[in-house]
Amino acid sequence: MRVQLNYGKGKLAVDLPGGLEVSVIAKPPMPLLPDPAAAMQAALGAPVDAPPLAELARGRKSACILICDLTRPVPNALILPPLLRALLAAGMAADEITVLVATGLHRPNEGAELAELVGDRWVLETVRVVNHFARNDADHALLGTTRGGTVVRLDRRFLEAELRIATGLVEPHFMAGYSGGRKVIAPGVAHRETITTFHSARFMEHAGCANCVLEGNPLHREQLEIMRMLGGAFAVNVVLDDERRPAFVNFGDVVASHAAAVGFARAYVEVPVPRRFATVLTSAAGYPLDRTYYQTVKGMVAPLDILAPGGNIVLASACSEGMGSADYIAAQRRLIAQGPERFLKAISAQRHAAIDEWQTEMQLKPMRVGAVQLFSDGLSAEDRALTGIEVVPSVVAAVRRSVEQSGDPRVAVIPEGPYVVPVYRPEA
Repeated sequence: MRVQLNYGKGKLAVDLPGGLEVSVIAKPPMPLLPDPAAAMQAALGAPVDAPPLAELARGRKSACILICDLTRPVPNALILPPLLRALLAAGMAADEITVLVATGLHRPNEGAELAELVGDRWVLETVRVVNHFARNDADHALLGTTRGGTVVRLDRRFLEAELRIATGLVEPHFMAGYSGGRKVIAPGVAHRETITTFHSARFMEHAGCANCVLEGNPLHREQLEIMRMLGGAFAVNVVLDDERRPAFVNFGDVVASHAAAVGFARAYVEVPVPRRFATVLTSAAGYPLDRTYYQTVKGMVAPLDILAPGGNIVLASACSEGMGSADYIAAQRRLIAQGPERFLKAISAQRHAAIDEWQTEMQLKPMRVGAVQLFSDGLSAEDRALTGIEVVPSVVAAVRRSVEQSGDPRVAVIPEGPYVVPVYRPEA
């Protein structure tokens, strides 16, 4: 049987051997928007829990619009032009509008990457488009401290704008439950002090910090409190199908509109599965998410609910840009040197995580349940040694070996990787 996994900018064809019982786990077909541009205009005119954008913009002198960085395939060419035209039509000066790339602690997107990210030359030529730098102290202002003790500093370009709008993709997220909405603001344009608090072991080891979990998720709870402290923001939320086509778009109050988008997405991205598997074959979602091993970890965590104890996750990820940041590489070196138990013990007492070590911590979750084998043609020999898992030359051979070890011919295949979260439901 041939299956196609998302891999880089294309697909990885995998011819699985005969005799296997293959279950392909994918989103149910989404009802696509017949005219995405018209749907976007309609959303701006009929927001969730807010007046139409034309009314919101009237009389306001400045705006800051957040967009996600290049790790997420947000259709900015669909979103940004009508947003900006509405602001300009309301009388706002172009030089008072800033489009801010919500990088969190990721690297900036500049030059050709920035043009690809924005997706529309008119936008780049009309308003200021800049990156957020979480390590630049002077770029941030203090908003306050949450009841949980998180010191909240946000990019002052967003904080001081009279109209604040976040835009983003609503998809499963292995810490915050779902991406988009409030997450684009915090940690998207937060200071490193705030981000490293969010990503400390105090949050990451909490059972509620998991894919598709909002109720009881302490990270989501902190984000909602920050939205209340902010005193008002709005959001454009998009949901995409497995071919990256828009299926849903809305606009409105940042919390209410995000909740509505999550409500739509849940029916498609959370897939009930009636059994657990000793062998799970998956991807890291393809480009742009699988450009680094850092982001590849999301593909290891997403199928955990259906992985049988002692089972194997076979994961394909292009990793075309290698491991990721220098900070992440340093965390991986510590994992290799200390081993999982000592590494976790060392970080558990910290109130602030070291930058990017949280992804190393998240890798420990699948390692506690079973084993991970990685297929990638983008990692050097030195990089492969830093993964902390087995890097295999063949997906088929890894699947065959797992089946032989377990004696179980049943194999789960998740072509879209972490954009689909299989949920173990024996009654399904």
